[in-house]
Amino acid sequence: MSSTASAKNDTWRNWGGNVGARPAREVAPASVEELAAAVRRAAEDGLKVKAVGTGHSFTSIAATDGVLIRPQLLTGIRTIDRDAMTVTVEAGTPLKRLNMALAREGLSLTNMGDIMEQTVSGATSTGTHGTGRESASIAAQIKGLELVTADGSTLTCSDKENPEVFAAARIGLGALGIVTAITFAVEPIFLLTAREEPMPLEKVLAEFDQLWAENEHFEFYWFPHTGSTNTKRNNRSAGPEAPVGQLAGWFEDEFLSNGVFQVANWVGRAAPATVPAIARVSSRALSARTYTDIPYKVFTSPRRVRFVEMEYAVPRAALPDTLRELKAMVDHSGLRVSFPVEVRTAPADDITLSTASGRESAYVAVHMFRGTPYQRYFTAAERIFTAHEGRPHWGKIHTRDAEYFAGVYPRFGEFTALRDRLDPERLFQNDYLRRVLGS
Repeated sequence: MSSTASAKNDTWRNWGGNVGARPAREVAPASVEELAAAVRRAAEDGLKVKAVGTGHSFTSIAATDGVLIRPQLLTGIRTIDRDAMTVTVEAGTPLKRLNMALAREGLSLTNMGDIMEQTVSGATSTGTHGTGRESASIAAQIKGLELVTADGSTLTCSDKENPEVFAAARIGLGALGIVTAITFAVEPIFLLTAREEPMPLEKVLAEFDQLWAENEHFEFYWFPHTGSTNTKRNNRSAGPEAPVGQLAGWFEDEFLSNGVFQVANWVGRAAPATVPAIARVSSRALSARTYTDIPYKVFTSPRRVRFVEMEYAVPRAALPDTLRELKAMVDHSGLRVSFPVEVRTAPADDITLSTASGRESAYVAVHMFRGTPYQRYFTAAERIFTAHEGRPHWGKIHTRDAEYFAGVYPRFGEFTALRDRLDPERLFQNDYLRRVLGS
């Protein structure tokens, strides 16, 4: 077996640096058969099993002291079906590689999140999403799934085959089995025109419904300690292509958003009193710009400044109140918040534990620079989000448990019943799943 068994018992750490684990062993299977064998062996040895992608979750959803499955050898495109307009990829494929490979084939996903470092299975299993009026989460674009279940068998599912598993496993939290391949709907590649421009927060909130209705993909960033936002509208375009110039792109995306931002956060962490002044400068530093490019070059951007994050989905109609309450809380709290708050939307979907399951949603994400105390800010923000029946992103920091989720997810019992059927011995359990799903 081509497994990298860690005799040293290395500590695994996530991208945000806030979660660590010491698995008993690590396995990097080179095939579905090897993965199934590793699952069966773990069960025989009385060890729990978790698969981990790139560690972009801020929760301990992938942490285990049992067997850690690393999917880096399970990568690449299996098949492209141009009649059905689908692509089937191995679970460990990074989104970045998928996006680039599809572009070479003249194809694209309909929508994507704003970073593409994650594996396809890690991103979908936690509900990674972009922003969109008609399209949003990556999982909602899934047409079929293959997963290895607790008994070591391989299960394929779609809306025709094992539909009840398909309803849940698209965002399965790693609780139902280990995803080995995903079939996505794709479409011929298209162009998007992005229009970024500053706008006062009150104007954005007053006109939010209109901005949402008039754009295929609308999002904005609010800079705490200011009344300023930076808005971004992405809409399909007939072209021509007009990408961000290399120098402008480097200045805006690398220097301002990553380089200067990193230094500003270092300063803010060392001297919190400077944060509001830095926020005012930051909010003015980004000027309006318009560019047209293929989807992944518009939807995604590099994130080199490390942070921790909490994100909640609230009913879309509750967004203006939620944000006004968040602003009032920051203004009166004495908190110093150096990271902008990101707001996106999603249409309702039919995935059992999707944050947008059965309701049109708006996402509010709060961030703190890595190494800065975040508990007070996140706790206060979470109180506001939960008052609006918010549903936390499964891969981002939150303190909710199974009892709370049973109240905000009408189909919660459907998911736990399926888990009882597919993993009765809780082979795929860890502390996080025990908290969010119950034991």
